[in-house]
Amino acid sequence: MNVSLTPELEQFIQSQVESGKYSSSEEVILVAIKLLEVGENIYKGRFEELQRSIMIGVEASERGEVVDSETVFHQLQQKLQQRREQTS
Repeated sequence: MNVSLTPELEQFIQSQVESGKYSSSEEVILVAIKLLEVGENIYKGRFEELQRSIMIGVEASERGEVVDSETVFHQLQQKLQQRREQTS
């Protein structure tokens, strides 16, 4: 497989090798591909989790277990606040 890179990408790869972090251009590219694979797996996992959550909501709605919008927004605001506090 042949891949054409922009001069900027070639320079970036070369700078990574020159920094001593990597021993070759091939190693830089392999690490980049591995990171892409990891990112894709994370995305896939989050997407599947979201689908499961949606189905739980749909099933609850079909059973008549619904919550008014004011309560939902209040709960979402609380969750966002908790996440902000966890990341601070």
